[in-house]
Amino acid sequence: QVQLVESGGGLVQTGGSLRLSCAVSGRTISTNAMGWFRQAPGKDREFVAAISWSGNTNYADSVKGRFTISRDKAKNTVYLQMNSLKPEDTAVYYCATNPSRYSGSYYLTSEYDYWGQGTQVTVSS
Repeated sequence: QVQLVESGGGLVQTGGSLRLSCAVSGRTISTNAMGWFRQAPGKDREFVAAISWSGNTNYADSVKGRFTISRDKAKNTVYLQMNSLKPEDTAVYYCATNPSRYSGSYYLTSEYDYWGQGTQVTVSS
C-alpha cells in the first residue's frame, strides 16, 4: 500500500521560508516521478513542482526561482523548500506520486495516483 505523509507546514510572515517534507512508503521515489500541488480556498488544485525519476525538475511560473523540489533517496522523502513566501502562496500543499518514471504532463493532477493528506501553509502580510 502506497502512503504519503506531508509535514512542515505552518504560519510564516511574508518573505519567510518553510520546508515541506513528504515521506513515502510502498513506492520508491527513485523510480517514480513525484509532484507538489497546492489548493487555496475556493480554487482548484494547482501544480507547484515536480521531479522525475532521474532528478529533472519542473516548476510553475508563479514559484520559479523561489521554490525548490528535491529528494533524499535513502529516506524515500521528497522536499519542497519555499523561500520568499508571499500571501498568495497560502494554501494546503499536497505531495503526490506518479506511477511512471517521467510524465510529460507532470502539471496535471490526473497524472498522479496517490496523494498525501496535505499540510497547511499560511503566509501573513
